Amino acid sequence: MIDQLIQIMTKLRDPDGGCPWDIKQTYQSIVPHTLEEAYEVAYTIEQGDYDALKDELGDLLFQVIFYSQLAKEEGRFEFDDVVGAICDKLIRRHPHVFGQKQFGSEAQIKGNWEAEKAKEREQKGEISLLDDVPHNLQALSRANKLQKRCATVGFEWPDVKGALAKVKEEIDEVEQELDAKTVDNDAVGEELGDLFFALVNVSRYLKHDPETLLRQANQKFESRFREVEQRTLAQGRTLAESTLEQMDGLWEAVKKDRRG
Repeated sequence: MIDQLIQIMTKLRDPDGGCPWDIKQTYQSIVPHTLEEAYEVAYTIEQGDYDALKDELGDLLFQVIFYSQLAKEEGRFEFDDVVGAICDKLIRRHPHVFGQKQFGSEAQIKGNWEAEKAKEREQKGEISLLDDVPHNLQALSRANKLQKRCATVGFEWPDVKGALAKVKEEIDEVEQELDAKTVDNDAVGEELGDLFFALVNVSRYLKHDPETLLRQANQKFESRFREVEQRTLAQGRTLAESTLEQMDGLWEAVKKDRRG
């Protein structure tokens, strides 16, 4: 079936009879679509809609096929090369599965994984531990990845209490900036950034993905706010006609009902 998909992609990009939209696409123009498809996969999983997951994974796979077709046209590589590269990498990074090496713990397995990645960075001429952390990741995800990477060499708090204390410290620093006689908004923004970064660290210690947590919080807020809207309309007024106290009262009622 993968051969059929590759053939479809080739036909879509064919200057003679292909699709005008597909023909004009570039690596750069496809990136937003790739990100969108990845988020749709994540959302489908979060919703537990596994019947729809098949279609969403297909859409994401098509993105890989698209990039591979662009590369093939330029003589760079083909889809089979992509598959070969990931196969080689997985075998290389799992010597305890595909080789004779044995590890006594999950920590040792993880240590080997990081050692192999370090060798790969060295072969690419990357010097810093952080050289291959993508700059275009979502900010929360990149903060999480930076922290995880630094943790591999022991640069982290001994436990989550240290990370949580850092959050409290950053909150204090935000308050100090806000309490200044002349509030420097740029300085407040910098402290808020530090606070976000510290919260990511707490999430990491508790083995939660911060991007997922925030998406879930967004969904919860949206669902509750929509209910507030509906209850407001049921009372014969709009949100614009409501006071903050009225809206807050409905918000607390929605929270109580949903907990019950």
